[in-house]
Amino acid sequence: MDKYKIILFDLDGTLSDPKIGITKSVQYALQKMDIDEPNFDKLECFIGPPLQASFAEYYEFDKENTQKAIDYYRERFKDKGMFENELYLYIPLLLKSLKEQQYTLVVATSKPTVFSEQILKYFNIDQYFELVVGSYLDGTRTSKTEIIQYILDKYNEHRLDDFIMIGDRKHDIIGANNTGIDSIGVTYGYGSFKELSNSNPTHIVNSVDEIKDILIASKVE
Repeated sequence: MDKYKIILFDLDGTLSDPKIGITKSVQYALQKMDIDEPNFDKLECFIGPPLQASFAEYYEFDKENTQKAIDYYRERFKDKGMFENELYLYIPLLLKSLKEQQYTLVVATSKPTVFSEQILKYFNIDQYFELVVGSYLDGTRTSKTEIIQYILDKYNEHRLDDFIMIGDRKHDIIGANNTGIDSIGVTYGYGSFKELSNSNPTHIVNSVDEIKDILIASKVE
């Protein structure tokens, strides 16, 4: 009997490495706000969490300035940034293999759904996913807990044991824990081993191959 049936994938830092596009778009937004930040590595903290939270936390923007910064960010991101991105090695093979084994694959991301769908099509991996759930452009539904719960409600004929969330940041693991499903934290993205382990995932892996090993093992248990 299969342990899992529906696999939820985070996008940024899990399926693809978006560092160049996100950090350059954040840099562009900050410049528009009269802040010069030449160090792209310092802006890696923006990869994964909702932009609303990151601009407020790292640059202490109030609600109005946070929205301005997001609007500037999107000016560049929708034109160039979303395509300054690359899939992690072996992700297409993993997705193809899981689909062939009759898993239902879903994207669960804090990135706006409209951008996420374009990125999946750009990489020609949209064919593997039955559903893409992200945030709304108006800034709502950004919490990973809310996103995962929406997916669980969509597949309400399934038990919680049928689901597993895969992501690279604590927000992915916390969202899984809050909704009562298993999780895999991946260290090849932008969350450290410490960040992930402190969030209590079901599994932690260092590579795409290890994701496949866990899911295939669940097929034969």
